[in-house]
Amino acid sequence: MEALETSISYWEDALTAYRSNEKGGPLAVLGPEEAAFCRDLQLLLESAVELQERSELLFLDERSVLFRPGSGAQPSDHDVDGEADMSGAESFASAQDQVADLREFEEFSEYFPDLEQLPLYQAALIQLEDGGIPCRSLRTELVKCGSDGEYLAKLHCLRLAFQYMLKDHTIYGWFVDAGRQMLADLMLYAEKDPKDFLIGYENMLKYLQESANWRDLEEELGLKGVKALTFYDVVLDYILMDAFEDLESPPSSVTAVVQNRWLSNGFKETALTTAVWSVLKAKRRMLKFPTGFMAHFYTLSEQLSPLLAWGFLGPDEGLRDTCIYFKEQVMGFLADIFNFQKCKYTTVEELANDVLLNLKYRVESICQRLSVQG
Repeated sequence: MEALETSISYWEDALTAYRSNEKGGPLAVLGPEEAAFCRDLQLLLESAVELQERSELLFLDERSVLFRPGSGAQPSDHDVDGEADMSGAESFASAQDQVADLREFEEFSEYFPDLEQLPLYQAALIQLEDGGIPCRSLRTELVKCGSDGEYLAKLHCLRLAFQYMLKDHTIYGWFVDAGRQMLADLMLYAEKDPKDFLIGYENMLKYLQESANWRDLEEELGLKGVKALTFYDVVLDYILMDAFEDLESPPSSVTAVVQNRWLSNGFKETALTTAVWSVLKAKRRMLKFPTGFMAHFYTLSEQLSPLLAWGFLGPDEGLRDTCIYFKEQVMGFLADIFNFQKCKYTTVEELANDVLLNLKYRVESICQRLSVQG
């Protein structure tokens, strides 16, 4: 136990020093060996801490079987310096049934994936070293990756997985239906009429299904910094993660309305909605493509943004809890798909299958909460 504690201390110092040395440099261009080392060191540290906690419970905690009556772990009146006087054969026989099975610790091997068994991830590391992997924003800590290099390599793999999934018309249909159901149910939960949202949603789908619009779409989103037209880059990164970040630091005009004690809740909500619409209206006037993707997106935002802003910032505790739950499920899904234990980075097909399973689980959880709470 003492040796493990010393090792943990050394590994913490090493990881801190490594990150400190790289703090001022572009982590996005780390070589595959450096990125792998940082990641493995982080995973080693996490598993060591967990092993330490389990060991304390197994060997030191008073709840351990070793401290139960008859286990021989507690010193008797005849012990010398705390050492129990037990016959070897009897002690071994009695302890044999009570000491934890060492197979319980086999799960720690999952924290150290063999890169040779992850050809898709290995190919992404080579791509990162040779040509780089563009991204709009590094989400390394948000999705719990060990380094920016790991994040970028996994991002490359996930882009391929989402592209592979959405080529299947059945899966594409499920994506469309799941998005429509979740957001419409959220509006119904908040006692809002989803009619305008549903009309805007269908218009958005029609726009996306027209291949003639894709060139304008690529240029339009490129101006927003989106590097690839994938579900991850557009929906998860640009739309959802940015929205959650905006809600964490809302404009002063919004907080001034919500925090005004002299206004009724009804007036606050109306004023908040008006403020959001004013911002969206100003953004519409600046669009290069007045009928393009962003115009359709703003139409949906006019229905959803005031609801989410009121949910996260307003006084309705039930709505706030539900909005927080929605955010937690989205962020949990993101952490899952960037996790070696939750998704197999072996082939595009296997990764796509794991991502879809994780997504269906989160969507089902959200829909169940909305149906129960609504």
